[in-house]
Amino acid sequence: MGFVPIPSQANRMEGALACQRAIAVLWIALQWMGVASTFGADAEVLKQRVPPDQIEEAKTWKNPFEATPDNIEKGKTLFHGKAFCVTCHGRDGKGLTGIEGLRGKLPRNFTDGSWQVARTDGELFWILKNGSPGTAMASFIPLILTEEEAWHVLLYVRSFARE
Repeated sequence: MGFVPIPSQANRMEGALACQRAIAVLWIALQWMGVASTFGADAEVLKQRVPPDQIEEAKTWKNPFEATPDNIEKGKTLFHGKAFCVTCHGRDGKGLTGIEGLRGKLPRNFTDGSWQVARTDGELFWILKNGSPGTAMASFIPLILTEEEAWHVLLYVRSFARE
């Protein structure tokens, strides 16, 4: 999924947000209709998303923020707000599935312990920065989130495994 370059950053963000809000409305409608469901980790979910030539570097990236209640709350606020992660991953982090046209079993179920263990913070950060090849997950850094905000979102994503 790509965007046509628009001269101003504000115009580019406005267009991207409008598109993603439309997708959000579709996700919510499908969830209310009972079309969406949750899933556990399987081979497709655990498939590597970071390209082989970049995986080792991505695995070295560490979250610079501690998983304090305050930092996790910052991530939660972004997850449910500015980053609109809740649109696809659900309020409970289990993800919505069964949506016609999506590639792979998406979005991810953040409560799945085997998925949580299989991914480093660096890999998840790489996905927020570059999108997830072979899936409907678009990049969010820097168009939607700053790098600092993305790390906070990841703290919240990690908290789903602890609930």
